[in-house]
Parts: sequence; structure tokens; C-alpha cells
Amino acid sequence: MKIWKRLIPLVLALGLMSCASAQTSVTSEVPRFRETSQKAWMPNGNDPNPVVKVVRDVRESVVQIKVEAQVTVQNYRNPLFDDDFFRYFFPQQPRETQRPVTSMGSGFIYEYNPQTREAFIMTNNHVVEKGKEGTITVTLADKVSYTATVVGLDPNTDVAVIKITLQEGEKITLAPLGDSADLEIGDWAIAIGNPFGDVGLDRTVTLGVISAIGRSNLNFGSNSPIYQDYIQTDAAINPGNSGGPLLNIDGEVIGINSAITSTSGGNIGIGFAIPINLAKRVVEDLVENGKVTRAYIGISPQEITADLMEAFNLSEVSGVLVAKVETDSPAHNAGLSVGDVIVEFNGEKVPNVSKFRIAVATSRVGTKVPVKVIRGDETKTLHIQLKGFPEDEGQETPETAAEDTVAGISVEAGDSAYAQRNNIKADKGVVISAIEANSPASRAGLQVGFIILKVGNTEIDTPEGFDTAINKEISKIKKEGRNTILLYVQDRNKSEQFVVLKFNS
Repeated sequence: MKIWKRLIPLVLALGLMSCASAQTSVTSEVPRFRETSQKAWMPNGNDPNPVVKVVRDVRESVVQIKVEAQVTVQNYRNPLFDDDFFRYFFPQQPRETQRPVTSMGSGFIYEYNPQTREAFIMTNNHVVEKGKEGTITVTLADKVSYTATVVGLDPNTDVAVIKITLQEGEKITLAPLGDSADLEIGDWAIAIGNPFGDVGLDRTVTLGVISAIGRSNLNFGSNSPIYQDYIQTDAAINPGNSGGPLLNIDGEVIGINSAITSTSGGNIGIGFAIPINLAKRVVEDLVENGKVTRAYIGISPQEITADLMEAFNLSEVSGVLVAKVETDSPAHNAGLSVGDVIVEFNGEKVPNVSKFRIAVATSRVGTKVPVKVIRGDETKTLHIQLKGFPEDEGQETPETAAEDTVAGISVEAGDSAYAQRNNIKADKGVVISAIEANSPASRAGLQVGFIILKVGNTEIDTPEGFDTAINKEISKIKKEGRNTILLYVQDRNKSEQFVVLKFNS
């Protein structure tokens, strides 16, 4: 018993020494763990993490864009005000006012010509479109401002290019363009831009991941682009970020930040960017020609559904069903038939109509491309010689069209190939396919894709009917000494409204 009493203190002492030794061992491992963890973020041993290096290399390529312009506002009250008798008792008339508008956005310098000292800036069409009739001011990272000019605009993809001429000695940073073809969901994404305009939050950096790719059929209002293949990211994008770069972890531009989905007007973690590969193709045409020339093959594509997959004995819900082939079109001449299912275009798989449209539109006019189709139980490869859109090349279109040069409006039938190509569904009326700059239609705020339902009190069903009605109204207002014509239209959000065309007296 005495022996145990002597051993107990010894055992306790040994136990305490063991615990102390274990504690010392654990705590001594912590610095080593932290050191190793930190070095994993240090590719060159200096930067705390790779995001810092990206920001250092690219941030100063981002510019702030301010657009100032005047827009014409039609304050229309009642058609009766055009009547002389009514006006005698009620002298109030339709009023036209000029209202200044200012918009803010972002862009990034991607190319510089040292001979001309011209710096080319990529941004969104919706950021700078009003700048053609106004002033575009670009502010660089060193706070020096320049007046920019528009190189080209493409509302169909929401891509634009502007340029500035730098003063001698000005130093700039170029944003390197990457490759958006191999993006994967979960890849890092870094957004840089100028949120909330003049608040002073210029070149804000936000970090997130690629949330999804290939987003399409999104509705951002009447100016929604026709060709959509958006990158979705949770990197914070807010009003004013539009036109700024979305970067990968290597500091390369993989997209142009363009839009958000929000319930509050601010960021909720759902932002969209135009893939840089799509933008590159558009920018190349804008710089060379000031406009984009797109290829077309002349079919009406239809989405493959689960029922159609079963009906056509397909192995997956993928591809594009040919619902219509235009006569004498490239598709017709290559032997494409109604009922064919296009599964590959120019060597690339075609998963849906949106991807198919972009694949065709971004292909080079004049080239011959292989198209793999499933026809019954056979798989065939046809070769289609691509042509430009007839309206782009100045050719006669296969569908009936009408153009009014006085009002500045060109229209197509509601069921025309033009309407189908641009995903416009019109059960009645005619579709606006082109608007002349500085015309009554342009000043009234009409846009391509709007549907004209009435001219005056006359309902419109065909392009010929529109042409007859508009000319009749023009003759009428000349005789009566008036200068306004009332249109009833439907915008791309399916909202119907009255629009006043005002002609110069």
C-alpha cells in the first residue's frame, strides 16, 4: 500500500509531462501549417494570392465611360388636338421637348496603335449607343479624360467599340483577351468596373465563380440582344459595371459584363457577361467595317423536346429541327430538308437553337461549312456555302418587305423569315427590321423588333398595307398643314403603346 502511495504522484507527474509535451507538439505544428497554406497562395513568393496579381496587371486597363446626350420626348395628349375646330377651343397641342440624359458605364482598353496613338476600348452597346449624337467621355486610371468616338455598335449582341486618341506620353495598360471556349462551372471569376456612376467607386474589384454558361433567352427589356450565350457569375455586378471585363484567374478577359437579374436594382449574385470569343468576332467586323456582317443559311430552326426526341428516334434532347427551308437559300441549295435534325455545324456540336444561331451568325460569309444532320435512320454530312443576310448585303430579300424613306422605317411581314430568324412572334401587324438614323422613327424612339399594329386608325397586316397607310397619312397631314402621324405599336416586351412620328415642317 505504501508503494502505491509513492507511485501515484510519479504517475501523475509523468502524465502531466506527457500532456505538456503533446501540447507543445501540436502548437509547434500550427506555424508550419499556416506557412505552407500561405505559400500555396504565393505563385512567385511575393503576392499574397493570385487575385492581387491579376488586379495589379489589369485594373488600370479599365476605363470609366460617361455619355451625355439629348433625347426627344413626345408629350402626346390626344389625336383630337390635330383638329382645327377642336384646337380653337382647346389650344393645347402635342408638345415635343428635348431632355438631357447622362449614363455611366465601364470599358477596357484591349488594343493600342502607337503610330496613331489610338486606344481601342471594348464595352456594351447599351452603354454608348446614345453617344453617336452626344458626347462620350472616357476617364483613365490616372484621372485624365478624353473625348471618344464610336467605332461600331452591334445591338444584336450588345457589343460596341469606341476609341480615344491619347496625348503624347500617356501610359496605358492593355487587358489581354482570353479564351471563353473552355470555361467550366466553378472556375474563378473576377469583375472590375465602375458601379453607381459618379459615386466615386471606380475600378471596384469583385470576386466569384462561373455560376453557369450558355445562358440564353433572357429578357432585359426592349433592348435585349438577339444573340445570347451569356456567362453567369456571382461576382458582384452592379449598375455602372456594364462594359467592364470579367477575368479568369490568369488575368485574361473571358467576358464583357453586361446585365444583372435583380429584385432591388442592385447585385443579388446573378450577373451576366458576353463571352469574349463571341465579342472578338463582332469586334473584328466593327473595327474593319463599322458594322457586323452575319452569315445565314435560310432555315427556320426548332428546339428539340423530349417528345420530338422520341418521335424522331433521337438518342438525346439535343440538336435543331429544320421546320422550314427558304427557296434558293444556302440550305436549300445544299440539300437540307424539312424534318432534318442538325446535330453538328462546322465540326461543333449543336445543343439548341440559341447555340445554332450564334454558330451560323459568327461564321465567315463565303465559306463552305460541313453540317451533320440526322435524316430518318441515316446520318448525313452536307456542305453549305454561307451567304450574308440579304438585308446586310443589299440584296432583295426572299420575303415581302416595305421601306418608307420619309419616316425612316423598313418593315417585314409578321411571319417572314426575318421575324423567325430574330425570334419575333407577331400574330398581327408588321415587324420593324431597320430604322434610319435621325429619321422621324428614330427620334420617336422606335426600335428594330417593334411591331406596328396601326398607322393612324388603319390596322396593318402586311408590308404593302403599311406602305399604303403611311403614304396616305403623309399626304393627309401635308394637306391639313400638320406634321405628326400616330402609330400604335407593340415593343419587345409585348407592351402596346402609341408613338408619334413628327416630320419637319
